Amino acid sequence: MNHESSGSRNVLVTGGSGLLGAVLIEQLLAQGKNITAIYNNKPLEHFTASKVKAVKCNILDVIGLEEAMVGIDELYHCAAKVSFKPAEVQELYKVNVEGTANIVNAALNASVKKMVYVSSVAALGRIREDQSINENMQWTEETSNSKYGQSKYMAELEVWRGIAEGLNAVIVNPSIILGPGNWNDSSTAIFKSVYNGSPWYTDGTTGFVDARDVAAAMIQLMHSDISAERFIISAENRSYREVFNLIADAFHKKHPSKKATAFLAAIVWRLEAIKSKFTGSKPLITRETTRTAFAKIGYDNSKIKKMLPAFEFHQLEETIKYTCTLLQQKLNIQ
Repeated sequence: MNHESSGSRNVLVTGGSGLLGAVLIEQLLAQGKNITAIYNNKPLEHFTASKVKAVKCNILDVIGLEEAMVGIDELYHCAAKVSFKPAEVQELYKVNVEGTANIVNAALNASVKKMVYVSSVAALGRIREDQSINENMQWTEETSNSKYGQSKYMAELEVWRGIAEGLNAVIVNPSIILGPGNWNDSSTAIFKSVYNGSPWYTDGTTGFVDARDVAAAMIQLMHSDISAERFIISAENRSYREVFNLIADAFHKKHPSKKATAFLAAIVWRLEAIKSKFTGSKPLITRETTRTAFAKIGYDNSKIKKMLPAFEFHQLEETIKYTCTLLQQKLNIQ
């Protein structure tokens, strides 16, 4: 391990207002880092009274990125667009691929010492039933169900291009990140759904990981001599039903009891597509998310455990209890 990095180093975090970015900043603050965090639309309200320098900057703004990158030693690129809505495909590629290319170019120009890029297991091609997914796998049309997965795969190619041009960088591929984020957005919406008594579950399985663990792994990788590698960050492979039941128990709610069938889900995503066209709202369920919900997917986390032998994941039960408790406090719900 390389412990050259110290609290005096200047750190830039993109996507600081997101679930992972916020947790990452908390951990970096605890280490005494000098942090600059860029955000696009959602301000970093949680950190306004702290030592975080918040800068409004879209990652498509090349000049803004160049200015934000001046004097930066360590770069954590968390900013991304997550969408499964067909109407947002063009924006998805623009933000995730072009935006990451801009970040890489700015980091090279500023001679940033190291970058950790947050990709996704979706970039590995996650529809591979009866086969554990590892870091050697790549996104293909046959193994992916989402344009989001393709956009993250293409964004990774920009990072690898940067590495070939001399950038010191590492890629992490988290599974579903759990934590007390936005109640109405991303993975935290799962907690809202269960709290509100949704009766539905599927037999699908996938990987889950605590946001605190993803942030901790990123920081350890940043402070190591490891470079030009990618790592699956996933604590446990569990069924959606198990996870829903654990959330229900933590909230003292009823377990979801109605098994969703593929036929019923196909009807629902089509109705959601029609509804979104008329209302302009994001569909709650899409063709892509439906396919994922029924797939039985498993992730191999042995590489991160081998390369960072002291690293440990939180148990899923503890993650869910912790998240539910903080959500109750934040939202003032029982």
